[in-house]
Amino acid sequence: MAIPRDAHELTVTEAAQRGVAKLVAEAEQGSDRVVTRRHRPVAAVVGMDRLAAIEEAAADLHDLALVLARSVTDSGERTSLDDVLAAFGHTRDSIAALPDDE
Repeated sequence: MAIPRDAHELTVTEAAQRGVAKLVAEAEQGSDRVVTRRHRPVAAVVGMDRLAAIEEAAADLHDLALVLARSVTDSGERTSLDDVLAAFGHTRDSIAALPDDE
């Protein structure tokens, strides 16, 4: 597991000695902390701005992976909506006639 860039490591014992309030205050100021147990990362304490940036980056990477997968597998062939509906035994009119779920 990779440790985030610019994150400071501390053991579980050190984190407990610092206390939650101190760790939270440091995270709010932008100081990331990686908590280790037996020299292995087990948790990270990051501020909400950093967490939002990480989540946004993850979503961007997900979108990029989809675009790349589609570009590699796209044959260029397209199927019309009417053909898809017909394959399932429907038409636009039969779908429109279905009752709305509430």
